[in-house]
Amino acid sequence: MQKDAAPEVPAGDVTAKRYHESDVEKEVRIQRGFPEFEKDMPSLGSRFNFSLKDNLTSYLGSSNPFYAPVDPQKDYVWLLDNTAYQNRLGRWKAEYVACYFVKNSGKDLSEVVGWVADKVGLAKDEQAEATIEKRIQPLLDQILPAHSVTVDLQGMEVRLGPSGRDGISTDEIAIPGHGYKDGEVITSKAVNADATPINTTFATAKGWAIISDVDDTIKKTQTNSPVGILKTTFVDDPEPIQGMPELYKHLMQKLDTPPIWYLSASPYNLYPFLRQFRETHFPPGTLILRDASWMNLAGFLANLTQGTEAYKVDRMEKLHDWFPKRRFLCIGDSTQSDPEAYADMYRRHPKWIGAIYIRKVVDVGETDESEKNKPERFERAFRDVPRGVWWVFEDPGELYAKVDALVAGAK
Repeated sequence: MQKDAAPEVPAGDVTAKRYHESDVEKEVRIQRGFPEFEKDMPSLGSRFNFSLKDNLTSYLGSSNPFYAPVDPQKDYVWLLDNTAYQNRLGRWKAEYVACYFVKNSGKDLSEVVGWVADKVGLAKDEQAEATIEKRIQPLLDQILPAHSVTVDLQGMEVRLGPSGRDGISTDEIAIPGHGYKDGEVITSKAVNADATPINTTFATAKGWAIISDVDDTIKKTQTNSPVGILKTTFVDDPEPIQGMPELYKHLMQKLDTPPIWYLSASPYNLYPFLRQFRETHFPPGTLILRDASWMNLAGFLANLTQGTEAYKVDRMEKLHDWFPKRRFLCIGDSTQSDPEAYADMYRRHPKWIGAIYIRKVVDVGETDESEKNKPERFERAFRDVPRGVWWVFEDPGELYAKVDALVAGAK
């Protein structure tokens, strides 16, 4: 059995949950030169320049009695879309995640934008640099611990927070009212705060559901190098994988508009970028992103390349706790550890996962396709998983008949 190694944590990373880095991840990172590249990445020390009170009390997390409400003039908050579930008594609850920042506090913005432009070989281009600036700003703005935000939830004011040392608060909240229908969506807004609205989708206890990876599953990345990741994240226009938007429309129709969770190893700082991409090309769904903040940009690359299997299994276990009677379809790709993560979940909860579809990523010059796409790799990953449960595909068109058969077999 493959052993897990303790993950490297970038210098100054004070908040990252330490998911085990697999031997495969470690080997790929070394082959692609990630450790050396990360040593040269800019410091983000200004992100942790909070007041002494916020600094000290932030260690108390959600139990902090010395928190302060956000200031709409100085602070901004992201309220992340979520999915509501029913507890054993039939009462609706949802996890509310809020991310807190200080407005326009990224002091090193121009320096970091120039560094990224130089690394990706970008010629002097004001429009391209503006794109980099917009996408990278949330990674540079100062995070805000020890703060709260109030939300108007169906006519009831509910406090979220306070935020912890990573500038994030996570609260399980009971939603007022009853009689909500499967697939119904409500929108809640913050009170006296500069914050995004939050869309809550209701999902009943039974039926189909989907877990989908993002990079190279629905969004073209096709790179496994540090420079390539910087370019596709901060410079290029995001592009959907050919045929996948149409497949997801088919899934929504055949599986009776199932709830979808887009489970990505990307940091939460990319939420607006990824949410806009999803809104443009794919059905609504909850984005699950990694909740870590760092004092150097190297943490961004580490999030995408270290401990992804353990992280995804951890997040799926939470979904299982909320929806133990749902039947899940898991969709991923071969570039990282989706096969291993989904197979692990099947072995833990075989009745929970109805099918696993893995996109074989080909024609990527810098990726070792011969190893990632070997039949032996998939056979090893899916040991003890029935062959009829998982399928490796290149063309999304291969999956239409399989989805139809899933539905027919469930009747």
